[in-house]
Amino acid sequence: MDCLFCKIIDGKIPSKKIYEDEQCFAFHDINPQAPVHFLVIPKKHIATLNDLTAEDSATVGHLVFTAQKLANELGCEAGFRTVFNCNEQGGQTVYHIHLHVLGQRQMSWPPG
Repeated sequence: MDCLFCKIIDGKIPSKKIYEDEQCFAFHDINPQAPVHFLVIPKKHIATLNDLTAEDSATVGHLVFTAQKLANELGCEAGFRTVFNCNEQGGQTVYHIHLHVLGQRQMSWPPG
């Protein structure tokens, strides 16, 4: 597989890892948009949210739970934003689902 995030999980591309378990991997975003900005990705390659199956629901729940836990550990108790982008029009640039977590700044709506 020639996926950037799969290579990060496999250690073939360096990252600033925050957390890893049997289901997911979390690391700091290379182009942060907030003082705290990290990604939580499943170890299983799933290209887009449209490719999820019923069997993936527990994995996605685990991503969200992990995001909440790490956001609080990294000082975002006052609030944070989580975002999944899906396909080009949704802003997805790497085709391996990933949950952005942004915190320690005031967020606005709509995001732009």
